[in-house]
Amino acid sequence: MKIVVTGGAGFIGSHIVDAYIAAGHEVYVIDDFSSGDRENVNDRALLHRMDILDPGLHDLLRKISPAILSHHAAQMDLRRSVADPIFDARINILGLINILESCRSAGVGKVIYASSGGTVYGEQESFPASEDHPTRPLSPYGISKLAGEYYLSYYHSAFGLPYIALRYANVYGPRQSGKGEAGVIAIFIDHLLSGKSPTINGDGRQTRDYVYIEDVVAANLLVLESSHTGALNIGTGLETDVLTLFSLLRAKTGSEMPAVQGTPKIGEQRRSSLNIARAREVLQWAPRFSLSVGLDRTVDYCRRLSVA
Repeated sequence: MKIVVTGGAGFIGSHIVDAYIAAGHEVYVIDDFSSGDRENVNDRALLHRMDILDPGLHDLLRKISPAILSHHAAQMDLRRSVADPIFDARINILGLINILESCRSAGVGKVIYASSGGTVYGEQESFPASEDHPTRPLSPYGISKLAGEYYLSYYHSAFGLPYIALRYANVYGPRQSGKGEAGVIAIFIDHLLSGKSPTINGDGRQTRDYVYIEDVVAANLLVLESSHTGALNIGTGLETDVLTLFSLLRAKTGSEMPAVQGTPKIGEQRRSSLNIARAREVLQWAPRFSLSVGLDRTVDYCRRLSVA
């Protein structure tokens, strides 16, 4: 089938593009390369360099006439969203609306939306959080991701546009950039392999649910055939604190660099983990990679990249 992947040059999107092509689908990538990398784009994908706010998106989707649009283009930096909430909303909310209007006019059969289980729940009342947990995001990024789910629900009820919102935990793995503010695993590995001390903000006891990229890709393959509408958590259900993560990565990289303590950051919750029972039931999906194995594979990739 024809599938459009926005953000297909990015970390998560490019892996999904590879998997869709390997499964025999005709894949189109829309990316403006504001954060994605041209080298990530599969040579067999049909690439269109375009901002998701571009009015020309309507004509492009009508021309392609895809069965599915997988929306992974986003402003993904939580700290930038705190510093510049207007920028975050312009991309993550107005950009999504432009996509949904384009999908409606082009007769797209389903939208797969990359949401954020790591931020939409805010400070959790229960662990791990199910999809029915109250949503009280603490950052503009989390708010914009949750707003996106409400817009998807509106387009579904008003125009019959099916959607699945995948609420990702903290995704990590090969191709994730260690140069920005997002992706603590990639940042820690980049620092440790370069002989620099990573910064641990706060006391390091804050926890996250880390899910390996190949498990996220597997979920994106399964949702192609699913009739489910609504949100699904994609994580592991396990919490790992930053100090433990740093210790694991120091051992796996062979580094002796100490961490530097930084100040806590506004907009970041204390603990986070996702209940994946619904994804198990709806998709027959479960993560296959433990954190230790996923970190080994990620470190090996980064080490090869650093010497290439």
